[in-house]
Amino acid sequence: MEQAAEPAGEEIAMEEMERRIQAEGNVRAGNILKVDSFLNHQIDWQLLDHVGQELYRLYRDAGVTRIVTIEASGIAIACMAARYFNVPVVFAKKAKSRNLDGDLYVSKVKSFTYGREYDVTLSKKFLSAADTVLLVDDFLADGMAMNGLLDICAQAGAKVAGCGICIEKGFQPGGARLRSQGVRVESLAIIESMDETTGAVTFRAQ
Repeated sequence: MEQAAEPAGEEIAMEEMERRIQAEGNVRAGNILKVDSFLNHQIDWQLLDHVGQELYRLYRDAGVTRIVTIEASGIAIACMAARYFNVPVVFAKKAKSRNLDGDLYVSKVKSFTYGREYDVTLSKKFLSAADTVLLVDDFLADGMAMNGLLDICAQAGAKVAGCGICIEKGFQPGGARLRSQGVRVESLAIIESMDETTGAVTFRAQ
């Protein structure tokens, strides 16, 4: 595929994401942050378009050939980024499906939000050792979803350019663990702390 044209000008996706979290985010018990009004239920496509531009700016020289995510919340983000990279999006599936055929990569993932473990699967015909992958998701907390995708990429022999995250919970271990393993992680908003009593959200300076 031909490389897409570079976006005109650097977007302010990081500041924009923080503003939206402050204005519309809802802190719940158990370190839960609800952002369903703009990110993972109702979707503000213009915000995600800015996210896609910023991820392209950050990773445009990494030789990305595939953008990989896990269903479902990461798909819209991945598609917006893929528009600028001009590469396919491949998403790992959580649910078993009769539509999945042939050989599969399989990895176990524990969901922070739902507190359960499940298999994620990705068809071998859509990922190979020839690929350089950008992993994308809406949240990074304990890092289990990213670990699952990294495992799938390792099974495929694919190179991982890094991770593109909308919101990282910096007070949870996922981001630090990935970075300590040498994985590049770029998060548009990193939350330092959340207070469920006051609803206050504090961001880490980047």
